[in-house]
Amino acid sequence: MQKFHFQDDGIYPNNKLPVLYYKKAFDQTDTMLEVFHANSWRNSWVNGIFPYHHYHSTAHEVLGVLQGHATVQLGGPDGVQLNISRGDVIVLPAGTAHKRMQQSDDFEVLGAYPDGMSFDTKTDKPGEYEQALQQIPNVPIPKQDPVTGDSIWH
Repeated sequence: MQKFHFQDDGIYPNNKLPVLYYKKAFDQTDTMLEVFHANSWRNSWVNGIFPYHHYHSTAHEVLGVLQGHATVQLGGPDGVQLNISRGDVIVLPAGTAHKRMQQSDDFEVLGAYPDGMSFDTKTDKPGEYEQALQQIPNVPIPKQDPVTGDSIWH
């Protein structure tokens, strides 16, 4: 597992908590949903990643690659680019900017949230950053890592 730390850049708050990146966390992606749910990450969906910088201020998010591959940028325009592929998992603390830069035609991710929390989507629109700074500190630390089931960010 790799960890990435991103600073608040005045547009994207990011988080003091690190992004967790699990390369090839799953050999068989058909078990991913079951594992996320068993570790209390729910309110799941299957789709892609928006092609613009965005973040969630009311929930942490896990993204697991079900098929295909993509390049994502984390942390905003000055952040890190990762090449992700089938079986990889990224755990994004609330406030962490993320964007899809490119993808294969078959790219598909599974997203979920701790305890099935509701999430919002924020970008760089006026007023969103200030609102997010108020909301992010109230997002509870999940009890379990979505991949391992161990304690997370403690």
